Amino acid sequence: MVNNGYDRQMAINAVAGGRADLVSFGRLFIANPDLPRRIAEGASLAEPDATTFYTPGPKGYTDYPSS
Repeated sequence: MVNNGYDRQMAINAVAGGRADLVSFGRLFIANPDLPRRIAEGASLAEPDATTFYTPGPKGYTDYPSS
């Protein structure tokens, strides 16, 4: 398993090239609650707002739009 900084194409290449069996996503999941669907459809990804990480309330966690 690999992670940290992967986008859709990098993840596809890592698995297809045998460098990984799977790719995990952390920060991208925060900003894209529908990340698996976005990756499958090749949809654009929202960028996470790091200034809201580890802060109280929904801002930066549950207020990102779905695709």
